[in-house]
Amino acid sequence: MMGTRWLVLFVAAWVGAAGEPAEVHVSTVARDGRVHVSCTVTGGLTPDLGQALQSGLTTTLTYDVELRRAVSVWFDRGLAASTVSASARFDTLTGRYQVTRSVDGRIEDSRVSELRGDVERFVTSFDRLPLFGTATLEANVEYVVRVRLRARPRVNWLLWPFNRSDASGLARFTFIP
Repeated sequence: MMGTRWLVLFVAAWVGAAGEPAEVHVSTVARDGRVHVSCTVTGGLTPDLGQALQSGLTTTLTYDVELRRAVSVWFDRGLAASTVSASARFDTLTGRYQVTRSVDGRIEDSRVSELRGDVERFVTSFDRLPLFGTATLEANVEYVVRVRLRARPRVNWLLWPFNRSDASGLARFTFIP
């Protein structure tokens, strides 16, 4: 009886800690020999991540982006993958945020801001990043761009210690050269 009570409490705490799941909105445009990907996470930073950022910890949102060929009978076939990382760190002495975006390990954008709203928009969205080439894509074939989001620091690791994405989204498009 006592074990069942603890199990119920654990499950209730886990469900309560999960809160509202973030939604990832993805859109793509194939133009000029590249597949441009845009992504937005609804709701901004979670309260836990916001508190971690305000304390001076580096907060990183990592977007694992995959280009896949849609297959109706079996799993989609993976063609290419890219990683976009957006990091923010609050300097408690100056009251400024240092934000950086990198694509596959290369820094693409770095800036300093005093406004938290600008920082949240910077780390929770990116617009028209040319992530993939179209040279290997076939004309009039449907493709899928899948984005999986991982946030660091992980604030609820005790409740779910396994590696999983925090949120995900996808966009389908037909390549027309």
